[in-house]
Amino acid sequence: MTNSKKILFFDAKPYDQQFFDANNKDFGFQIRYFNDHLNPRTAPHLVLEGFDAVCAFVNDQINAEVIDILHEKKIGIVALRSAGYNNVDLKAAYDQIHVVRVPEYSPQAVAEHAVALMLGLNRKTHRAYYRTRDGNFSINGLLGFDMYRKIVGVVGTGRIGRALIPILKGFGMEILAYDVYANEDYAREAGFRYVGLDELYAKSDIISLHAPLTSETFHMIDENAIAKMKDGVVIINTSRGGLIKTEALIEALKNKKVGCAGLDVYEEESEYFFEDFSSTVISDDHLARLLTFPNVLLTSHQGFFTREALTNIARTTLRNLTEYFNGQQMVNEICYRCGKDAGQCLRKKGQRCFK
Repeated sequence: MTNSKKILFFDAKPYDQQFFDANNKDFGFQIRYFNDHLNPRTAPHLVLEGFDAVCAFVNDQINAEVIDILHEKKIGIVALRSAGYNNVDLKAAYDQIHVVRVPEYSPQAVAEHAVALMLGLNRKTHRAYYRTRDGNFSINGLLGFDMYRKIVGVVGTGRIGRALIPILKGFGMEILAYDVYANEDYAREAGFRYVGLDELYAKSDIISLHAPLTSETFHMIDENAIAKMKDGVVIINTSRGGLIKTEALIEALKNKKVGCAGLDVYEEESEYFFEDFSSTVISDDHLARLLTFPNVLLTSHQGFFTREALTNIARTTLRNLTEYFNGQQMVNEICYRCGKDAGQCLRKKGQRCFK
């Protein structure tokens, strides 16, 4: 199948090309892959004539300036190959350009990675690996704890949070959860209970973040929140870096209020994550400091990185673009008012925000 529509991909890596090329056989778009980010620095210098759409990722910055440039160049749609969209100025996009996303690619992938961080930190497998590679078989300093009967606070019970809870229940853990939109029926069915944030902070041995980044959740883990937590608490973040105030986390790690932290995201990650800086000096002091802690396990936003997830991302993104070019209802278009997908807005009377 051939398709005359041309798509320009930003922040494209070899695995993006592999999975999109494989799945594009069913859609037939003409795709050009571009390594650089889409942001106010690069956008003015791009040759966008001849392209019909752009595809962006989490570390592309699509603010009002970029949207104006895309609109001027007659780009009608930005297809995010991600669930998060905090990097897009939706109000600036309204009436100028359509924005679609991939709301669900593999909740299990991210949930399983969160558990991998918990287990790795608890049993210190990342440190044990390097010891044994050096011929050091001492287990001093590698003491962990039983996950059984420990209390886990899950912040956010969307798709990923709901994928995480049954895994933790399998360890025999007690689950406390917080969500602005608590689903009590699901809580009873799954065997956990919703509590306020203060109670979750105070009682949890492990806190796992699965909330979107909004003005309300920005730096929700700060000095005040950490002060309410148990001494030695484990903090896991596989959602968005901006949920945690980095300076507060570093100070809490230094004074041992936080026992360890598993981070798949970092609030200033756009300059570093997905790139190779092994031969250069990291100039971000906060990131460099985090990497010095033996009780911090930091991965480079790889929670989504499974074969199943990449296949779903490619197919959903290409299907989103097909709906746009065919003039169909775009069920994954983001509503600038409520932040929900357009399909969800249509199911809520009076909340459809797109013309």
